[in-house]
Amino acid sequence: MKKVFLLLLILCVACNDDDRTEDPVLCTLEARPGLEVTIKDTMDATFLVDGITVVAIDSEYKETLENISGTNIFVGAHERTGNYVVMVSKTGYTTIISDPIIVTEDICHVITESLEVLLEKK
Repeated sequence: MKKVFLLLLILCVACNDDDRTEDPVLCTLEARPGLEVTIKDTMDATFLVDGITVVAIDSEYKETLENISGTNIFVGAHERTGNYVVMVSKTGYTTIISDPIIVTEDICHVITESLEVLLEKK
């Protein structure tokens, strides 16, 4: 009987759920953008979307950001941390290159960094 009790005690201790926390983190499965960029004309502050090229560069990594259909927002660097510079260009406007933008992450996703760029006509 002592052996059975000892075996049950060992099993109970071995199966103890030490990883359980009081506030578990529940992460979503979506891919979040590291960068979110909007572009406006300096003259009248209207959003520019058509003909815009937005490129994010982090060392050797280079990505053309995509416009979310029906919005004025360009997104990219999904679930990718890094130190980015963003280059925005449009025919007839002066090309803008941003200061470095640092994209970090929390326990689940990257923390999206937003940037508003003002383009000036040439």
